[in-house]
This record gives sequence, C-alpha cells and structure tokens, in this order.
Amino acid sequence: MKFLDQAKIYVKSGDGGGGCISFRREKYVERGGPDGGNGGRGGDIVFIAVNDMNTLIDFRYTQHFRAPNGSGGAGRDRSGAKGETITIKVPVGTEIIDADQETVLVDMAEEGQKITFLKGGDGGFGNAHYKSATNQAPRKSTPGWPGEERDIWLRLKLIADVGLLGLPNAGKSTFLAAVSRAKPKIADYPFTTLHPNLGVVKAGDYSYVIADIPGLIEGAHEGQGLGHRFLGHVERCSALLHLVDATQDDVVGAYKTIRGELEKYGAGLVKRPEIVALTKMDAIGEELALDQARILEEATGIKPLIISSVAQTNTESTLYKLADIVKAKRQ
Repeated sequence: MKFLDQAKIYVKSGDGGGGCISFRREKYVERGGPDGGNGGRGGDIVFIAVNDMNTLIDFRYTQHFRAPNGSGGAGRDRSGAKGETITIKVPVGTEIIDADQETVLVDMAEEGQKITFLKGGDGGFGNAHYKSATNQAPRKSTPGWPGEERDIWLRLKLIADVGLLGLPNAGKSTFLAAVSRAKPKIADYPFTTLHPNLGVVKAGDYSYVIADIPGLIEGAHEGQGLGHRFLGHVERCSALLHLVDATQDDVVGAYKTIRGELEKYGAGLVKRPEIVALTKMDAIGEELALDQARILEEATGIKPLIISSVAQTNTESTLYKLADIVKAKRQ
C-alpha cells in the first residue's frame, strides 16, 4: 500500500426535497382539503476517524463525495424520504483544511471522533403546512433548501510517540529496523526514505510507536529536499530522537542544521524533549566515536548517546530513555 498524506476532495451535502401541492379528492370524503406533504431533508456529510487506516491513498481514486438529495413530498400528507448520510472514514490524525491549505477546520485526532461536516438542506413545506382557519385551500409550497458544498484538503499527521530526525543517511531507518519489526528501505544514498514509516517498539513491558521521518536538509522548512511537509508528522510526537552520523567530519554542523530547521518550522518542535545519539559507532570504532561525542558536547552542551544499530550497541538503553519521556507525557 502506498503512503499518501495529503489529498484534495470535493464534498457536497444533499438538497432538500420540494414540498407538494395536493388536495384530497376522494368521492365519499366530505370537505377534502390540502394534503401535500413536506419534502425530505438532504443527506449529511460526516467524517469519522478510524484506527485501521494509516494513509489517505483511497482519496487518490475517489475525490468527489455527494450525499443524496431528499425526496419530494407527496399527497395524503406523505413526507419525502431523508437523503442518506455519507460517512467518510479518515485515519486518526487527519486534519480537514480549507481550500486555502492553511485554515484547519477540524482536527480528527482521536479514534472514533465523529463530526457532521456539512448538513443536508431542509425539505420544503407542502401546502398542508399552510392550511389555517383563514386559508383553507392554500396553493402554496416551497422548494427544498440547497445543501452545502466545498473543496477541502485532508492532511494526515501521524500519531506517533517518538519522531526520528536527522540528515539523510543518518541511520534512522536502520535504527527503526533494528528495534522494531518495521521493514523500511535501507540504502547508502540520500533520501532512501521517501515517506514516513511507523514501528512499534518495546522497552521491557512498555510499548510505544516510533516514526521514521524522511531526512531533512537545510531549507527544509521552505520546501527544500522533501520539504517541511513531513515535519508535520512529528508535531504530535512526545519526544524526538535526533540521530547524527558519527562518520561525518562536522557532527556539530549536522546537529545545528536540523535544530535550525525545527526552529524555523515552528509548531513548538524546538521545545520538544530531545535525545541526541551518534550513530554508526561500529564503522569508526569506540575511541573515535567518543572523540566525536566530546566535540558535540563541547559545542552544544548536550551529551549524546553513542549507538550502533547494526551491532545493537546501546539501542536498548536508548529505548528505555525514550520510554521514560513518553510515559511522563501520557500521564
């Protein structure tokens, strides 16, 4: 299944049915009068958040949703049938955004959350509605009210407890594959990961979800590289695991590049609890890895963890540190 985190759709609620003009004309019924029924209400457009979806790929093929119109009224005081409600299922974490792609209309952040997004138009009145002591034979009815329609965007922000951040080839996918059953694509070229991957990890008996976000580069907040689009997936994370490739020359620059992008993106990401880890310790040896860690600590004041996902060195202790943060946030 392909991953799609953004889709544009058109939604329209149903129009109300028109009222009916009718009179009783039965042979043995005296004083037959108006008996035109009211029109039925148009169908609603309803959104519901479900857990068994993790992508918006379905909306690539179905982009128009129109609720049925209400039926018109009929004689013998029969009201028209109500239009059927159209229920649109979206993944938990989906935002419903206006056509300007900026105004968030609804945030479907909880499983089972349900909202009537567009209400169907009311049905029109039949002539029986207008019957009165002074108007005993009205020949008046009203058409149904039109439904609502609009173009909207759906934007998915993954619900994960921990977000993996780092430059391309920092070892994010390798770490996720080492600590979970997720099978992200791993290769020795930039932007191997083209869409976020989720993995469930365990620290003892405690489990939580980690999201592997595609690598960021300088200018990501302005759309460079894979752009800020994927930064939105870490907005809901309780903690960030910032991976820095220990085999590169400038570990300080790599760290500051990502931190700068978080600050420019906003949404409070720069204030999120963060654990920094130097990866690929197995490739350079423990002694050189310690030197890189010292350089990073002197420049930033942060003492990084030193891990090797391939050799499974310090990965378990990293999971426990992240679990402590997630537990505190969940309480």
